[in-house]
Amino acid sequence: MVDVVSQLDLHVEEGEIFGFLGPNGAGKTTTIKMLLSIIEPTEGEAYVLGKELGDFDVHKLISYVPERPYYYEYMTGMEILKFYGSLFGITDTARMEMLLEKVNLHRDKTKTISQFSKGMQQRIGLAQALINDPKLLFLDEPTGGLDPIAHREIRDLILGFREEGRTVFISSHELSEVELICDRVAIINHGVIARQGKLTELLKGGRVELSVTGVNRGVFEDMKIADSNVHDIAGGVLFDVPEEADINGVIE
Repeated sequence: MVDVVSQLDLHVEEGEIFGFLGPNGAGKTTTIKMLLSIIEPTEGEAYVLGKELGDFDVHKLISYVPERPYYYEYMTGMEILKFYGSLFGITDTARMEMLLEKVNLHRDKTKTISQFSKGMQQRIGLAQALINDPKLLFLDEPTGGLDPIAHREIRDLILGFREEGRTVFISSHELSEVELICDRVAIINHGVIARQGKLTELLKGGRVELSVTGVNRGVFEDMKIADSNVHDIAGGVLFDVPEEADINGVIE
C-alpha cells in the first residue's frame, strides 16, 4: 500500500485564505477529497467547521470547485445555477442573477457552456460554488491554465470572498499566485507537510546567487561575508549569500 499523504496536520483559521502549495502529484487534491469526504482516510481524524468528517449538515455549508470541472455543455450559465441550486432546494432566480453579475457573466446569459472560454468556465464554477452561500470554499487549482487577465479576474473574486467573511482553501502549484492572495500556506511534497505558516515568515532566510564574469573569486572571498559561498563557473564566478546580506554593497 502506498501512502499518498502521511501524518498530515493542518489548521485553517476562520475567514482566511489558506494556500495549499505543492508540485503536481504532491497530495493536494487527495487531501481536499478527504476533507470533503469524497474519499476516506485510512487513519487519523479531521474536522471541518468544527464537525467530524462526513457530517451531513456541514456539507450544506461548504462548496468545492475541482481543478477540471465538468458541466453539461448544452446548458447556459443560468441553467447551470438552477441545476446546482435544485440540489440545495434553492429556486431564488434573483440570487442566481446576482451571482452571474458577481462573476461578470450576466451579459452572456444566452451562451452555452460549450461557447465559454476557460476563464468563463472557471467563473461559472465559482458562481455555482456560491449558490448555497457557503462558509468554506475548496478551490483546486482555480487559476490553472488561465491567461493573465483571467488570472486577475479569478484572483479578485477570491479576495472578495474573504471580504465577505468566507474561508477559502486553495490548492496550487504556483507560488507567485499564492503569494498574492493567501494569508497563510502549507507546503506539501510527496504527501508530507514540509512547512506551514505565514508566507512572510516562510520566505525569510532565503539565499541570493550572483553570477559574475571578469572578476577573480578572491575578490568575493576577501569580503568575508558570513555564510557565503564562492563557486567557479564557466567564464566567471557564482557568489551565493544569505538573503539578508548587503547585496547592493556587494554589487558596488
